[in-house]
Amino acid sequence: MTVQEVLDEMRNRPGTGEVITVIDPVTEEPITEFSDGGAEAVDEAVARARASFESGGWQSMPGRERAKIMWRIADLIDRHTGDLAELDSLNTGMPLAQAQTILPTCAEFFRYYAGWCTKLDGTAYDVQMTGGISGAYASLHAYTRKEPYGVVGLIFPWNGPVFNACAKIAPALAAGCSMVVKPAEETPLSALVLDKIIAEAGVPDGVVNLVTGYGHTAGAALAAHPGVDKIAFTGSTEVGKQIVQASAGNLKKVMLELGGKSPVLIYEDADLGAAIPMAAMGIFVHSGQGCVCGSRIFVQRSIYEQVVAGITRVANSLKLGGPKEDGSQIGPLISARQLTRVMGFIEEGKRDGVEVVTGGYRLDRRGYFVHPTVLTNVDRGMRLYQQEIFGPVVTVLPFDDDDQAVAMANDTSYGLAATVWTTNLGRAHRLAKRLQAGTVTLNCQLVFDHAVPFGGYKQSGWGHEFGREGIEAYLQTKSVWAQL
Repeated sequence: MTVQEVLDEMRNRPGTGEVITVIDPVTEEPITEFSDGGAEAVDEAVARARASFESGGWQSMPGRERAKIMWRIADLIDRHTGDLAELDSLNTGMPLAQAQTILPTCAEFFRYYAGWCTKLDGTAYDVQMTGGISGAYASLHAYTRKEPYGVVGLIFPWNGPVFNACAKIAPALAAGCSMVVKPAEETPLSALVLDKIIAEAGVPDGVVNLVTGYGHTAGAALAAHPGVDKIAFTGSTEVGKQIVQASAGNLKKVMLELGGKSPVLIYEDADLGAAIPMAAMGIFVHSGQGCVCGSRIFVQRSIYEQVVAGITRVANSLKLGGPKEDGSQIGPLISARQLTRVMGFIEEGKRDGVEVVTGGYRLDRRGYFVHPTVLTNVDRGMRLYQQEIFGPVVTVLPFDDDDQAVAMANDTSYGLAATVWTTNLGRAHRLAKRLQAGTVTLNCQLVFDHAVPFGGYKQSGWGHEFGREGIEAYLQTKSVWAQL
């Protein structure tokens, strides 16, 4: 599908709710519009998913056959990389090169999880107990089965539309689930293409069902639906808590990948030539709209001024612009609402006495652009220190020793990621043990592999994506006993 075909199809999608306008965050102009599917569309999608699951066509298909179809999905994503990258770039404002870099990773989700389709084995047990009610334990056999949950609801965010969709759809398909998928209302465009790719690859009708609409209408209906067995959600912690409450009706299982306030620790013995630019890009990339972005940087006092100056130089060197502007490195925030949120944090900090080393303002041009912002003199009780901003805003504070650094790093309700920069490997691994985060990176940032599990501590989520844990999230274990 061409970009124009996608925009036209969005306008023609069925829906009975409010008309939702998709805005270009670079120009602030409408791209397209569509009608909110709402609860009615969710009901229909869940019914299709349930029928497909109960029919057994997908879940009962031999693993090798599911794997072949998933490989075709990956090949089709590769074939349509240009269109998908252009749509995500248009929809989010991210540089086209960034969107193009992400797409091969998206295809690999399906290849990686295709390999798991033939390895979803249970375990046989040699029963050792004696006695019991029947007195016949010696002639019992027990084993487990790994079975798909059933109908799962997949809700993904706007900051990486294709990536987040593939990260959930691929393991759910490999496990044999049927599903209802809902992209963010801000970024539904590439989901249409992905939906057609999945059908073209040979996934049976009704296994994957796309619903578009607002989070508080379609998303809420999906989370509360009694016909859904599990919800997998990526987004804010605030919305994650609402999903937990909505899921209580039928006690559906919930997997959450939520927000972060990730700390970055830089020691005086670190390779500053690597640490400074990586720490800077670790928060400014994608205008800070990433859950693992390192938004709190802690620097050993002896090099504090040097690191602040270095991060400031990077901030001031970055060219902000739209995908079609030459040399653009950083795009805009996703929406006017997000712009208001980010600037609200910055203005509140200014009133509270925070020092703005650089940035702290919206660019004087069209689009939701905020200059990369470096803040010092920040009190640990401030809202901008404690809460996720999801913008190109970083606080930089000094520390004197390991205990102080760890105390500051862990002083948050989040626990998604953390980074340590030091050439002392003993210290690095000791800190990795002490930091309260689901992912700790040592002398690197923003690294990823499909085989390595990803999840959060504290209020950064429940469960794990990626790797073996990622597919087991869509499987439940059944124990079977047999009298021999």
